[in-house]
Amino acid sequence: MRFSVTKVCGGGGKARAGVLHIGSSSIGIETPALLLSTRKGLPSFVSCDLLASLPLPDSLLLHVCPTHFIGAPPLKTISNIGGLHRMLGLPDHILVAAAGDSIESLPSSEATNKFGASFDTPSGRRLVKPSDYMELVSCMKPNLWASLADEVPAWATDKRNKVSVDRTLRWLDACIALDPASGTNGFGFIVGGSCIEQRRLCANEVSKRNVSGFWIGGFGLGENIEERCSLLNAVTDCLPPEKPRLVSRLGLPEEVLEGVAAGIDLFDSTYIYQLTMGGFALVFPIDMAEGETQNGLLNNDGGDSTKINLRATTYRKDTSRLVDSCSCFTCQNHTRAYLNHLLNVHEMLAQILLEIHNTHHYLRFFRSIREAIKVGEFDLFRQQFVKKRRAHIAAAVLQA
Repeated sequence: MRFSVTKVCGGGGKARAGVLHIGSSSIGIETPALLLSTRKGLPSFVSCDLLASLPLPDSLLLHVCPTHFIGAPPLKTISNIGGLHRMLGLPDHILVAAAGDSIESLPSSEATNKFGASFDTPSGRRLVKPSDYMELVSCMKPNLWASLADEVPAWATDKRNKVSVDRTLRWLDACIALDPASGTNGFGFIVGGSCIEQRRLCANEVSKRNVSGFWIGGFGLGENIEERCSLLNAVTDCLPPEKPRLVSRLGLPEEVLEGVAAGIDLFDSTYIYQLTMGGFALVFPIDMAEGETQNGLLNNDGGDSTKINLRATTYRKDTSRLVDSCSCFTCQNHTRAYLNHLLNVHEMLAQILLEIHNTHHYLRFFRSIREAIKVGEFDLFRQQFVKKRRAHIAAAVLQA
């Protein structure tokens, strides 16, 4: 893996653009970028052929969860096939493995002990030891993997945070020792809960290891916004600039912008999945110079300035696209009224079409972030986005 930073915001800002190269491929993935969440290797409602319709190379990054594969199919079968790339039919995609997926494989700090982390898996709750985890990684042959971690919620005590850091560092050493590539494809996990001192300690210790990047975990588990900002900056200040940083569970547009401002390069989030399952479609302007609303409407139907609730009756006869300027398959071929109908009759095609649009829209959002960094206008981009969303919410409240 090769990573290079191509642009850093001036004026003391930490937002940065970069390029990630995996293996011998000549294709570079520009950062900041999003890892698409998957269920057993593929997005929940997007098949291999539909993946090709998403923006390239942005859609090549996939987060796979090894604990999804505990129980079936047998690891020997995956290995004999040639790993997940061959099994999934995705030879050109970049598979990044990490034990949790923020929906079905959240770690349980209560059931975790010194031997390993506890996860819900298809075969029930399992204690996953570093040796078990690296056996999964070895058979699946992902491009990158993150070490096993003991993540704790924000309300954990200082003593529990210290235990979390100690275990995570011990498991990282075990994972690196078991990796046939000697850690060159491994991301070191950084934890510490809501304790800045433990976060800094973990970040400094992981930086000393032979890792190719840093996976910052433990967020989205109860911390408030002020805590998150301080914790993120405390961690990134301790990390070497030449290696990529990835953060888990920061998926809302404002959270992504906050992470980018702290110097994060990659984001692992289930935001798109959660939107799709809820019947929501992203509609916010990709270029903040665009208009305040989409299709001339101020949405006050249970959505906000970023999304609309397509289950609402107001869309029953709406023959417009989700977003006029969107070039995704859904917007080019279907209307809001049709999606409203599919949702209300419980057709899975609704989720397929929604996930295509939401993924396409959010990848374009990341592309706009990168462009804003390159031209030195990220801070303005971020301020305008937050300002317009607040103004929209205020207007919606007044109309209610």
